[in-house]
Amino acid sequence: MIRTILWDVDGTLLDFHAAERAAIRTLFTAFGLGVCTDAMLARYSEINVGFWQRLERDELSRAQVLTGRFEQFFREIGVDPQIVPAFNAQYQQALGDTIVYRDDSLNVVKALRGRVQQYVVSNGTIAAQTKKLERSKLGALMDGVFLSERLGVEKPNASFFEKVFSGIRANDLSTIMIVGDSLTSDIQGGMNAGIRTCWYNPGKAPVPDGYRVDYSLSDLRALPDLLDAEGAGGRRDVAEQWATCPR
Repeated sequence: MIRTILWDVDGTLLDFHAAERAAIRTLFTAFGLGVCTDAMLARYSEINVGFWQRLERDELSRAQVLTGRFEQFFREIGVDPQIVPAFNAQYQQALGDTIVYRDDSLNVVKALRGRVQQYVVSNGTIAAQTKKLERSKLGALMDGVFLSERLGVEKPNASFFEKVFSGIRANDLSTIMIVGDSLTSDIQGGMNAGIRTCWYNPGKAPVPDGYRVDYSLSDLRALPDLLDAEGAGGRRDVAEQWATCPR
């Protein structure tokens, strides 16, 4: 039986892209950079994902990610990269100004209160995640929050999860499941840690080779029923019923 859920935030509980777009457009106005077009936003998002994946592979430091993504983006669109430190500092705060829940996630978390322990596990910055969790009211519903910037190691590194397990005094890893949208961070992290994995997969994409996905949900509102079924019938019996994408 699953007794502990480790929640990813960006792209899982909250719509990160909505916050990202709003924050960048707001700061383009504040810094007098003109209009940030949809094409610019799409390109920035692509750059940003690439930098975070390099962080997950230990190819870059967090500081290099936070500045490097904007430096590359600004050079491509013809903006002086000297403004990057100030822009990024304000961006971290602006990310928390737009709260959009994925699949009524606030009520999903509320529904699970008392049934399972729930913890945030995120690679997001302390500044951004603290504001998001406060404004979304998700933070108050959690049993704890674990941020990689504070722990000094990133998902999917097994050391990140070892620190989480120590913090929650986990005795039985078979009762813990991570829920997240990122294969490279959340699912790979769960694999590295030896816990169950639930891929939040709203697009119902096929699972790529090399990943162990125990459950795949296209809608977070199905999670309470998944836990009920898992507890009643056992993980193996319900895996196919709740897997919403082809293997």
